[in-house]
Amino acid sequence: MTASATASGIPVSATPRLSLQCEPIGPDTTAIRSLDWDRSRFDIEFGLRNGTTYNSFLVRGERTALIDTSHLKFASTWLPLLQEQIDPKAIDHLIVSHTEPDHSGLIGHLLDLNPELEIVASKVAIAYLADQLHRPFKSRAVKSGEQLDLGTNPASGVQHRFEFLSAPNLHWPDTIFSFDHGSGILYTCDAFGLHYCSDDLFDSDPGAIAPDFRFYYDCLMGPNARSVLQALKRMDALPPISTVAVGHGPLLRHHLGLWLDDYRTWSSERSTGEAYAAVCYVSQYGFCDRLSQAIARGIGKAGAAVQLVDLRASDAQELSALIGEASAVVVPTWPASADAELQASIGTLLAALKPKQWVGCYDAFGGDDEPIDTVASQLRGLGQKTAFEPLRVRQVPGGGDYQRCEEAGTDLGQLLTKEKTIAAMKALDADLDKALGRLAGGLYVVTARQETAEGTRSSAMVASWVSQASFEPPGLTVAVAKDRAIEALLQVDDRFVLNILREDNHQELLRHFLKRFPPGADRFAGVSTLEGAATGGPVLGDALAYLGCRVVQRLEGPDHWIIYAEVEQGNVADTEASTAVHRRKVGNHY
Repeated sequence: MTASATASGIPVSATPRLSLQCEPIGPDTTAIRSLDWDRSRFDIEFGLRNGTTYNSFLVRGERTALIDTSHLKFASTWLPLLQEQIDPKAIDHLIVSHTEPDHSGLIGHLLDLNPELEIVASKVAIAYLADQLHRPFKSRAVKSGEQLDLGTNPASGVQHRFEFLSAPNLHWPDTIFSFDHGSGILYTCDAFGLHYCSDDLFDSDPGAIAPDFRFYYDCLMGPNARSVLQALKRMDALPPISTVAVGHGPLLRHHLGLWLDDYRTWSSERSTGEAYAAVCYVSQYGFCDRLSQAIARGIGKAGAAVQLVDLRASDAQELSALIGEASAVVVPTWPASADAELQASIGTLLAALKPKQWVGCYDAFGGDDEPIDTVASQLRGLGQKTAFEPLRVRQVPGGGDYQRCEEAGTDLGQLLTKEKTIAAMKALDADLDKALGRLAGGLYVVTARQETAEGTRSSAMVASWVSQASFEPPGLTVAVAKDRAIEALLQVDDRFVLNILREDNHQELLRHFLKRFPPGADRFAGVSTLEGAATGGPVLGDALAYLGCRVVQRLEGPDHWIIYAEVEQGNVADTEASTAVHRRKVGNHY
């Protein structure tokens, strides 16, 4: 059933569109989904095209448990709907999967209605909540293997017994999974989720949600691939799972094996090999969480393994092992007035560094930071190699700062994978290599620019793997290497400009866009552009022609994304000139 007479849920306001959905998903178990149809960004660097949902769940045995709450923006509607289902004073336990505000935003409101509510969460989550709520509350800290028995529901005869699984770093250090032995439902919050808003309660159309499922994994879970594999091992020890009840998007039931296999495959691929980068952060301090994720995402784009490491939550032995075994270590500025426990972790970090590691540092912008030059100097004094120049953040981070962090991560990832890349080039059969190199293509510069409330992100790249792909509507494909900075600006529904270079006047543009840019550098400095000529990116003044395009689909290849885009506009500067052509001698590099 829905929470109102309409099948789509309860309308909350016209702008933005917010609604609620209340449906049974198992014996004595109800999902309350907050549908945020128009949300276009998650954090600053994570663009959404299909909105998102925030899912919570009500389970009734002899006692009742609520699993997570919702975003604060739903306060005026989510609480009344909950009260239609149950008197809040009759809720015995609130299981907090993790404390990010989109899932914990209404905990304070719930405690106002039921001060005797017991919060069940990981030890780290309870500490975070103490800082968030600023009030006393009943709590129970749980870890892997511990249980919460709600007893048997007298109406259904089903015993609801929860078993908890620690799942740190998926994608916060405080995350726990909860498995109900009575229903077979596993509650995973962010893990296995996706930002996709629809009235479909379950994964009934896997083709529709698969791109968003993969994009979500790449942005949030991929940097913690090792932690994903550990969580999957714990899940394998459970009885058969009927449903994965995620915190975002449709619940996974009809194609559960597909989604779990995807996570296992993708995480195994990211965790292979010895070289990995440890990207450290201090949870809930400044902008550490978001900036570290941007750096980690860039490292992953280059095909290198990465592990996010929380300096506040990692124990000394684990921290020492993760840092000591890493090929590269990225460190944030830490609080100058760090407590004794965090100071001990910082000491463990510095002691575990090895002379041949690459190291880099970034500003946490927490308001009480140890100066970044002090941190960088301390790292240089230990004899490590510099991975990139210190990433300075001089104001509240915007789109350009996150882009700079991602590009610095990509540069570091390329350092880590350099030997593997060279070996792969040498391994190709010589005759095949020469034959493949006879494929010729035009020369183009792809440009993209996105304006958001948080700032501007722009990028460009030279392309030669471009081909017309359809007549009606007119469409083309562009192959984009996974480690290209511009790849993040070429998601579905993003717009870009394909600048076609001319045969008799392309060398200067080619040299400019082929050079290596430092992270965050303006690719268009010193280049003539026709601003406003096309939607999606700059048009180059010396280009022969341009095509304004919108991304429709992305096909993943081993080392490239194949971008199919519809052409929406275009113009030619000189109808007599010819397109520049790129001819290679070998087919194993550009």
